[in-house]
Amino acid sequence: MPADAIEVGYIGDAWGIKGGFKVHPHSGQPAALFSSKRWLIQPKATLPGAARHTLLLPIAQAKEHGDCIVATSAEIPERNAAEALKGSSIWVPRTSFPTPDANEYYWVDLIGCQVTNREGLVLGVVVELLSTGAQSVIAIDQLQADGTTVQRLIPFVAAFIDAVDTAGKTITVDWQPDY
Repeated sequence: MPADAIEVGYIGDAWGIKGGFKVHPHSGQPAALFSSKRWLIQPKATLPGAARHTLLLPIAQAKEHGDCIVATSAEIPERNAAEALKGSSIWVPRTSFPTPDANEYYWVDLIGCQVTNREGLVLGVVVELLSTGAQSVIAIDQLQADGTTVQRLIPFVAAFIDAVDTAGKTITVDWQPDY
């Protein structure tokens, strides 16, 4: 498994009789699945402690189909082989993701960013992003002197986000610690 591999979805079931399979992406915009012609498939472990070997699967076709994606591979020639993949996770190297437009970010690139406010006060580190429907929200954790952690939720919208530097792993916000 490459060091930059990101889990982008999982195989839900077989599709059709010629080895197609349904994919449930982890993102509402699964561009990474369409941009990569080879997926890393990690089968679901059937027994506790069983070894899981990663399979590099060349993808012949992937297209949207209702609320999922259907895909085919020459290496999965029939339905039984596709059914055997059910529950497997799909990974794609981060280097295969399409380049985002200006002021667009992949959530995975924001995880681990240090968040500071305009005054230079460190508010914490991004540990998660949440989709609330209307907007995305960054969840940041700040370690306190007594060893406890304070979590803050900041809407990821232009009104509060001043700057994002994914290369430098920093985000500057218009936010105070007592909000």
